[in-house]
Amino acid sequence: MELARPRPSRRRLLQGTALAAVPYALLPRPRSGTQVPAPDHHGAEWQPASTANYTVANRPTTHSVEQVIIHVTQTAFTKTLSVFQNPAKQVSAHYVVRSADGHIAQCVREADIAWHAGGWEHNTRSVGIEHEGWVDRPEYFTDALYEESAGLTAAICAKYGIPMDRRHIIGHYEVPGTDHTDPGPHWDWSRYIRMVNSA
Repeated sequence: MELARPRPSRRRLLQGTALAAVPYALLPRPRSGTQVPAPDHHGAEWQPASTANYTVANRPTTHSVEQVIIHVTQTAFTKTLSVFQNPAKQVSAHYVVRSADGHIAQCVREADIAWHAGGWEHNTRSVGIEHEGWVDRPEYFTDALYEESAGLTAAICAKYGIPMDRRHIIGHYEVPGTDHTDPGPHWDWSRYIRMVNSA
């Protein structure tokens, strides 16, 4: 047999009513850990990679950031994001730039170490930017892609004091020991470095 529950006191009812009347804005905010911080680059969309696909760090305190590494996805923008979000893939980059309009998604915080270069030493001291497209299809390297990517690279270089030259802004193929060829022969390095310096 169930015992009757005691009725709430008049005081308890009044307290509940008063709380319901408090404007939402005055209620305590969720803990800061539950809110998603803004992307590092203004205008980027936050599309987080799986935490299984990068290393949490505190750069530039734990590792200096000295290079930007340019990649080409060899697949579509949305497919790249899904690969980075798949914990079984063990790969990520800090940013992905869409071909059609230059839209930028950030997948890994710049403070953390994305797994993009193929070599741990280069991963620890670089920011990786993927570009939607294929190395043998130059039509994917649109004006919008170049413009937005150059602005992103310029901002990264300014933030970390990275010289805006080909020694410090390199292609994935230039990472020692890699078997990758991106961004490939159709990537216009002269144009890109010029745009980075004028952004």
